[in-house]
Amino acid sequence: MEESVHAFREAAWLLFSGDADLWEIVWLTLRVSLTAVALAALVGLPLAGVLALYRFPGRRAVVVGLNALMGLPPVVAGLVVYLALSRSGPLGGLGLLFTPTAMVVAQFVLVTPIVTALARQVLEDLWREYGEQLRSLGASPGRAIFTLLWDGRHAVATAVLAGFGRASAEVGAVLIVGGNIAHVTRVMTTAIALETSKGNLTLALALGLILIALSVGVNGLAFLLRDLTETRNAV
Repeated sequence: MEESVHAFREAAWLLFSGDADLWEIVWLTLRVSLTAVALAALVGLPLAGVLALYRFPGRRAVVVGLNALMGLPPVVAGLVVYLALSRSGPLGGLGLLFTPTAMVVAQFVLVTPIVTALARQVLEDLWREYGEQLRSLGASPGRAIFTLLWDGRHAVATAVLAGFGRASAEVGAVLIVGGNIAHVTRVMTTAIALETSKGNLTLALALGLILIALSVGVNGLAFLLRDLTETRNAV
C-alpha cells in the first residue's frame, strides 16, 4: 500500500515538474493520433457522404465491410501495415518502417472505418429527413453532402472524436510498426506497457494519468456535442 501511495506521489511530481522525457512521449502521442484522425476525416467524411446519398452496385457490401472494420484488431492492422512497409513489401523503398509516419498510417487504417461508418449513419439520417427539401431547391447529392456535413457537424464531430479515442488508446499496431524506440516512436500506450514490465511504476502511472485525463476530456466533449445535437433537434 505504501509503495503504491509513494508511486502516485512520484507520478504527480513527475507531471508537474516538466520532465522532458514524459512530455516528449505525450507530444508524440498527440502528434501521431491527431494527424491520423485528421487524415481519416479528410478521407472518411466525403466517403461517408457518398455512401449515404448515392445508390450504386456493391454499396451494401461496402457498408457492411466498413461496419466490420470498426472492430478490426489493432495487431492485424499493424501486421498489414508492417508487411506493406517492410523491405520486401510494396512500400519498402520509402523507408517508413519504425518511424512516426508508419504509426500514423497504422492508426489511419484503424480510425478511418470508424469515422466513415459513424458519419455515414448521421448523413443518411439527415438525407432521409431533408433530402426532399434539398432536391426541391435544386441541390444535387454531391452538393448536398457538404450541406449535410455542416448541418450535422456536432454529430459528425462526435464520430471524429470516437476515432481519436481509438487512436490515442491503441497499442498493438503502433508497437508493431513503430518498434517503441526511445525518443523516436515511443508513445504513451507503448511506454506504459514497457515501463510497467520494467517496474518503473512512476513513469507508467504519470502517463496513465495523462491518458485517463485525455480519455475523459474526449468523452466529455463528445457528450457535450451530443447534447448540442439533441437540443438543436428538439428546437
